[in-house]
Amino acid sequence: MKVRITFSVWLFACLGLFLSANPVAGEAGPALARRPNVLFAIADDLSFAHLSAYGCAAVQSPAIDTLAQGGVLFQSVFAPAPQCSPCRAAILSGCNIWQLREAGTHSSYFPKDIPVFTRMLEAQGYHVGFTGKPWAPGNWKEAGWDRNPVGTAYNHHTLKPPASGISNNDYAANFSEFLEKRPDSEPFFFWYGSHEPHRPYENGSALKAGKSLEDATLPAFLPDHEITRTDFLDYAFEIEWFDRHLGLIIEKIRDAGELDNTIIIVTADNGMPFPYAKANAHEFGTHVPLLIYGPKFFAGQRKSPELVSLIDLAPTILELAGAPPMNDISGRSLVPHLIRNASHRDHVLTGRERHSHARPDNLGYPARSIRTGRFLYVRNFAPERWPAGDPAPAEPETLPKGYSRIGEGYLDIDGSPSKTFMLAHRADYPELFMLAFEKRPEEQLYDMEHDPFCLHNLANQKEYLSEKNRLRKLLEQELTQQGDPRMLGQGDIFESYPRFGAMRLFSGFNLRGEYNPEYQTTE
Repeated sequence: MKVRITFSVWLFACLGLFLSANPVAGEAGPALARRPNVLFAIADDLSFAHLSAYGCAAVQSPAIDTLAQGGVLFQSVFAPAPQCSPCRAAILSGCNIWQLREAGTHSSYFPKDIPVFTRMLEAQGYHVGFTGKPWAPGNWKEAGWDRNPVGTAYNHHTLKPPASGISNNDYAANFSEFLEKRPDSEPFFFWYGSHEPHRPYENGSALKAGKSLEDATLPAFLPDHEITRTDFLDYAFEIEWFDRHLGLIIEKIRDAGELDNTIIIVTADNGMPFPYAKANAHEFGTHVPLLIYGPKFFAGQRKSPELVSLIDLAPTILELAGAPPMNDISGRSLVPHLIRNASHRDHVLTGRERHSHARPDNLGYPARSIRTGRFLYVRNFAPERWPAGDPAPAEPETLPKGYSRIGEGYLDIDGSPSKTFMLAHRADYPELFMLAFEKRPEEQLYDMEHDPFCLHNLANQKEYLSEKNRLRKLLEQELTQQGDPRMLGQGDIFESYPRFGAMRLFSGFNLRGEYNPEYQTTE
């Protein structure tokens, strides 16, 4: 702790020397007297590869491109969970999901006694608010929070979206309201939580907007077909909406004379909502974009290959804000890397528990993974379960009031044209169907340099035995040190946590959850 405080003092002393000659427009005094604002922009279900800043031709994201030219574009950043609410809880707390009790599983409680960096910023005099999706889905009210753990909501302003799948939230107008209500002397932290590119999409919306099927850049685990290409382009169209409103918010910050004193962070909570991506502990479920822009605070115009976990953002933001550090967290501040390009991590951990209600007895699919610069090792703790959820029942459903349909089954995969196509054509794409839908072995190992889409499991190949054993040992050691119940013989605790949201009537299941329409949301 003493080292971190000392570094923060050094950082702001350096900033003072640099910024005293560069006062922010409209300010009477030097920038040293002002703590930085932070704009935190988080997309919902966006894989790392699908921004033009990362070379994706199917997506035009000019606002992010401009930030990347002056900021630090990270190449190897991973979500602590491949799902919305566990990942967002981990971002807020700086802890891995197995350290967060109910908040480590999807759509449950967020315990009130878990510290979050947003409330720590408020305690330091920051004006804190959000628009769009904060920590969600889940129940914070009955856990004792006065507001969502992210802060005060600004969601009053709406607009007519360009497609039916896009939220009607006028994110930029809501930011303006937030800025208008800021006391003049307070720095701000604003969470722009885009609902995009979360499903559902308006089928064919991208083609109507002028995109071409040839523009689609499908990952190798999806069948190359007109249906999947159209679905991918609709996803890309919604990413562009996220970028558009980011650009509008940045313009409002510039108009307020605050851009020079604002650090901008752009990321996503998990990967793309397609089979073998979101809700999977594999590459396209956890590998997300990260851009940090703040040219008055650290050198930009660079790409960083450093391994980063999103749990590192909480201590980073607090250190940049000059706030006291969080105690007993697993996240590591990125400030030394941002300021002096110091090494950060040589591996990151991720994990998942229950996602949707996709199995009898409300069971999840517990998995943990460790990612190095070259390898990804995945440990599946319940290989007897279906990783994407149970298949559809053979008999038609009798649906009591208050329950959602099982439908196609495999409910940990969002409903989509791509999913429906793969289910209907499983015999035509048996290898791809197996990756996304079939049961998995207890251990998986992938060489990410040669197999970036995780198509070939190397866990049983002799030449990789040593590496597999090394990563297994390292994963188990760190999980044990961090008190993961899965390593301490207490893993069933995750199955006992309540779920708020859609419930399905699987044959012979015990609910072990609480259905409440107030908290019913999409996955």
